[in-house]
Amino acid sequence: MSHQTGIKANEKLKKFFAKCHNGKTRLFKVTIENEELTLAAQIESKGTWEDDFRKNINKLLENDQPTYVMCRLDGKNDTGGYRWLLLSWSPDDSPVRQKMLYASTKATLRQEFGGGHIARESHASALDELDSVIKEKSPGPLTSEEEMAKETRVPITMDTSGACLNSLHMPLVEEAKGGLEKFGSKLVNYLRFSIDLDEERILLDLCEQIEAKELASKVPENSAKYHLFRFQYEFGNESKQALVFVYSMPGYSCPIKERMLYSSSKAPLIESIESTLGAKIDKKMEVDSGKEVSEDCLIEALHPPEPEVAKKFDKPKGPPNRGAKRITKSVRQCSVLN
Repeated sequence: MSHQTGIKANEKLKKFFAKCHNGKTRLFKVTIENEELTLAAQIESKGTWEDDFRKNINKLLENDQPTYVMCRLDGKNDTGGYRWLLLSWSPDDSPVRQKMLYASTKATLRQEFGGGHIARESHASALDELDSVIKEKSPGPLTSEEEMAKETRVPITMDTSGACLNSLHMPLVEEAKGGLEKFGSKLVNYLRFSIDLDEERILLDLCEQIEAKELASKVPENSAKYHLFRFQYEFGNESKQALVFVYSMPGYSCPIKERMLYSSSKAPLIESIESTLGAKIDKKMEVDSGKEVSEDCLIEALHPPEPEVAKKFDKPKGPPNRGAKRITKSVRQCSVLN
């Protein structure tokens, strides 16, 4: 997929991949723990793959937790290797961020296991769908967008009507809505938002009147935040004002889940802010640290310098009094055969 997470298989799982093609292992379960793909369970072969799948699949699944299950099919491929089924289990009751994390990491699992060994891929979100996994034929490959949309399965509600592949519409708590009202009434000029990772909602951290030079100090060094700032400044001997939205993410010091959730929720939050204020945000910025939101940086972002135009050189003039151009006629000589 195009939206990979950077999560890799740990050493134990890599070693298991190397030996699970011996024909003894029938099923095994892979989970994401401590930002690593981890072997969670394995079951040996006793009957046909259909029988082993039916008898054991329920033992490997949880009602509210996504996971991957690999099942070795009967028979071998054209090169003599075993064929495998990759099942992505993504129950409807599991948190949206978990669904997205597993959907985004499946390509890495496929790559590390060896995509040539995977003959079929299936997806299920409810126990009553598991029987169809045995019967279904392997469909053509999905696009990354189709795969993510299928696996996240975000229900459309009043609070998630904007949810799609690259965005999650999280509700604002009442305090955050109140902060936007104060901002719209110009009682304050700065708001800072955060995400409640457990409850999946937008919180209001700060609601203040600040000067532009104070903005940098509001950007944490160890956690992601959203910032809304009404910037008043001088430019070109004129007093100007701009609405600036800043998404601060201090690099890879934040856990992968946090990075994914903030990135996916940014666009819907901007839409909610613009809808509430009835005004467009003039500049959207993504920064790693407070150094990037100094007053000079904000002005440069709002009024980027014009690129220098390469100087055009005129064609040199020829020498004076060259005289008229000569017309040279090529003469083709033909040999005549007598």
